[in-house]
This record gives sequence, structure tokens and C-alpha cells, in this order.
Amino acid sequence: MKTALITGITGQDGSYLSQLLLSKHYSVVGMVSRDHDIGDQNIRDFRDKLILEYGDLLDKTSIEAIIVKHKPDEIYNLAGLTFVPASWERPALTYDVNAMGVLRILELIRDKCPKSRFFQATSSKIFGNSKQEEQTEKTAYQPEDPYAVSKLAAHLSIDVFRRYFAIYAVSGILYNHESERRGPEFVTRKITLGAAKIKLGLENSLALGNLDAQADWGYAPDYVKGMWLMLQQEKADDYILATGQLHTVREVCEIAFGELGLDYRKFVTMDEQLYRPASKKNYYGCPKKAEETLGWQREVSFKDMIKLMVNHDFAVLSKRL
Repeated sequence: MKTALITGITGQDGSYLSQLLLSKHYSVVGMVSRDHDIGDQNIRDFRDKLILEYGDLLDKTSIEAIIVKHKPDEIYNLAGLTFVPASWERPALTYDVNAMGVLRILELIRDKCPKSRFFQATSSKIFGNSKQEEQTEKTAYQPEDPYAVSKLAAHLSIDVFRRYFAIYAVSGILYNHESERRGPEFVTRKITLGAAKIKLGLENSLALGNLDAQADWGYAPDYVKGMWLMLQQEKADDYILATGQLHTVREVCEIAFGELGLDYRKFVTMDEQLYRPASKKNYYGCPKKAEETLGWQREVSFKDMIKLMVNHDFAVLSKRL
């Protein structure tokens, strides 16, 4: 039986990954913060199958204790500060968690558990406003906010430790991936929750920004499969996980409200404070390398993903009434 350590196990990706690994008969260890509710709803249904340990990416001693105790075959770092606007308010903390936290883990693998294989969740934000709209693993880096800078620092650290210390470490360069477990601060979940509340008479309208903004959106459970596949290869390498397709915020509204028998145009309003001008270029990821080398495939379409999310939100809210 393999042992896997997941940081950020109670988040969207961490919870789906833990379920995937449990289905493959792994022993799954999850690192949780002492100020976090380890009964988080994302892992509530299978919490008894997990080994939960207290730790913090800011505290190397706590991470070391977990790694030395469990000697994981695989380590997945899915923890971090992920909301881009907040990184402007606390750039130093963002860098300490997202960049230095990764270095702490890499040093511990080198010194304490050199056979562990390491996955780092890297963001497509490292490319920023690149010259090319289709972004590949070779696209030039152009981070444009503290969050992206922190993620790029971690990404480059992976490469350095891989080359100089022969550690099996990979970066998964992740484009937007959503699900029923996505945080309500993200626009897709904001829309599906809003549509469900309006359908149930809990709200009368939903304020959004630019409905023509576009993104490359995929389904989170498909993406965690790609994470696992990266650590099963003979050679460590970095891969983009993306759909290669763009969809607008307006499409999310059409599908979510339409699934509940509503016309979004009657309920969605434009909030100037939320409005952001459309980008001159629309960026998307090229998943060709992951598809050809890893055999990675996506099983849930964009449309079906939004339907799953809105039906989930409607069902959960209905039970509370």
C-alpha cells in the first residue's frame, strides 16, 4: 500500500484527490491547520478513512514531523493562498506560503525522504499576458500580481531541485478548474449559488461584472487525475492541465439559470465595482503534452460541469428550507 501526503486536503482539489487515492487503495495522510475545522464538509463523508495531521506551510518543524512519521511515497502540495485579489493586500504572506512553503517541503524531501515523489500545484497565472493566446509549457513567464510571482518562484524551485538534487518533483500548471466544492468567492460558484437562491426565492438578483470575460474552465475531478498521473511516470516533468477551450461568464449564466428554468437576463445585474474590461487577448492552455504523454482525458464537459454545480447548490439549499 502506498502512502500519500496531501496538503490542503480539505479544499476542492485536496478532497477530490483524496477520494481518488483512496479508490486506488492508498493510505492518505492530510495536513490541516490547527485553526481549520478538520470536519470540513468536503471530506466529511470519508474523514474516517483519512489520517489527519496538524501542520502549516509556514512551520517547517510541523511539516518535518509529518514526513518523518509517515514517509510518504507521494506528496501533493495543494495548500496555499489562492485568491488573487487578496495577494495584493498581503503580498509577503502570499510569497511565504506559496513559494517558501514549497522550498520547505523540497528541503525536507532532500534531507529526510529522498524517494518521495512531489507534485506542486502551479497556476497558469505564471504566464500572465503572454504574446501567444494558446499557452504551452514553453510559454514565457510574465507574472503580473503577487500571487503569480509566488507561484512562479515555487515552479522554478521545482526545476532547480529536480536538476541539482535528482528529486522526483513536478509542476502541474493548472488552468481554471471548478466543481461543486469551489469556493463561493469564485465567479462560477457565485453564479450557480446565485441562480439556486433566486429559484428558491431567497434572492431577487445577482450582481456580476463583465459577462463577456472568458476563461479556460475544466472540471476539478478530471484535473486531480492528471495530478496523480504525473507522479506515475518514469521521468519527472511539468505539464499543463487545461481544456484548450474558452467560455464566457455569460455562458455560465445561461447554463446555470437555464438548468433551473430561468432566463438569466431577468435577474443578472451589472455592478460597476465588479466590472473589469475584457482582455485584449483571451488565454487558454494547450493540454496536448498531458494528453499524449500521460494519457490524460477529461470526462466532464463545460456545460455538464455547470449543470452539476447548479443542481448541487439547488439541492443543498432546498434541504435547508
